Amino acid sequence: MSDPQPFVLALPAAEDYIQILGEGKSVAMHSGRVLLPPGKDCGKHTTGRHEELIVVLSGEGDLEVTGIGRTKIRSGMVAYNPPQTEHNVINTGSEPLAYVYVVAPTA
Repeated sequence: MSDPQPFVLALPAAEDYIQILGEGKSVAMHSGRVLLPPGKDCGKHTTGRHEELIVVLSGEGDLEVTGIGRTKIRSGMVAYNPPQTEHNVINTGSEPLAYVYVVAPTA
């Protein structure tokens, strides 16, 4: 892999998903922007050996964490999922829920 280089990226408004960081763009982080339509979810998944930060850009919804339940999230909020956390993001609002996730390995 070549050394990652600094960059600036304009996020397209209409795409449901766009990868921001990944292979060749970062040393170890992965990230993307997600647009969830009302009533939709991203699908239950786990962080595995990674930690994850979710930054809510607009809209409102629930972060559902297995064993904990649902927590309301909305524009201007961040959520953290430690390693081995099974979770889902659900749009419970009437507008699209837009968020950026950043995932990084712990070791």
